[in-house]
Amino acid sequence: MNEECIHGLDGELCALCFPPAAPVASTVPAVRAPRASRARTPEAPTALRTIAAPITTGTAKTKRHDDNVGEQRIYHLTHIRNLPGILATGRLLADSSEDWETRPVVDISSPANRDARRDARVSGPDSLAVADHVPFFLSPNALVWENIRAQSLDPRLSDDAHDAAAFDFVILVSTVKKVLDAADDAETPFAVTDGDAAFASTRFGSTTDSADRLLRTLRADLDSDTILKAELLVPGEVPFGLITLIGVANDRVRDAVKPILATLSHKPKVAVYPPWFHPTEEI
Repeated sequence: MNEECIHGLDGELCALCFPPAAPVASTVPAVRAPRASRARTPEAPTALRTIAAPITTGTAKTKRHDDNVGEQRIYHLTHIRNLPGILATGRLLADSSEDWETRPVVDISSPANRDARRDARVSGPDSLAVADHVPFFLSPNALVWENIRAQSLDPRLSDDAHDAAAFDFVILVSTVKKVLDAADDAETPFAVTDGDAAFASTRFGSTTDSADRLLRTLRADLDSDTILKAELLVPGEVPFGLITLIGVANDRVRDAVKPILATLSHKPKVAVYPPWFHPTEEI
C-alpha cells in the first residue's frame, strides 16, 4: 500500500493524485458530454442551490460533492512560530478567549482588523462577536492568504504577516464533519459567511439551517471568488485533535514541524504541497 496522498486517502484511491489511465479509443467514438469548464453555467448553480437537505456526513462515492457537505475541508492559517503555543494548549483559541496564556508569536491580523472583528456581531447586537470564533477558510487559495503569498498590501494584515515569507506559514486542515462530530448537541456548531466576517456587507449563516444553506450555495460553485472570501467560524475553540492534515511548503518546514509533533498522541499527517504556498498566477 502506498503512502497517503495530499488529500488524505490511502494508496491510489485519490483520482486527483492518481488519475485513471485514458481509455483506449474504439473504432466508433463514444458520444461524451462536454467537460465542465471553469466558467459559471447558469443552470447548474441554480439547481444545486435549491437543495435544502441538512448537512450530510456520509461517504458514498456516488454522491455529488454538494450532497456530502461534511467532507468539505476547512483551512486555518498560522505561522510556524505559533505552532508550539497551539500544541501546548492543545487547542486553537478564539481571539477573545480568556484561556490565552501567551498570545501568538506572529499575529497575522492588523490591530485595526482585530478591533473590527471584536466589534462585528454574528447575528445581532446581543450575539457572539466574530472574534469569539476560531476562523477557517473554505479554500487553500483564500484571498487573504493569496495577499500574503503574493506580497500584496492588505490593511487586514499585520506588518509581521506582510514581512513573512509564505513558506514560513503552515495550514491546519480539518473538515466540517470533524467539527460537527465534536460539537455533539451544540445549538450552533459553526457559522458560515460569504465574505470577510468583519465587513458590513457580508452575509452570515448563523443557525444550523442557514449555515447549511449558505455552505451548499458556496459549494455549488467551488471556483467562484465568493468561496475564496468566505469563512467558517467555530465558537470558542477547536481541539487540535480535529486537525487531520498540516500543509507545508517544503521539506525544510516539514522537518521542522515533525519534531514539534513528536511528543503528541495525535499526529496529523504533515504534507509538502507547494501549490498552496505560491501565488495563484504561478500555480
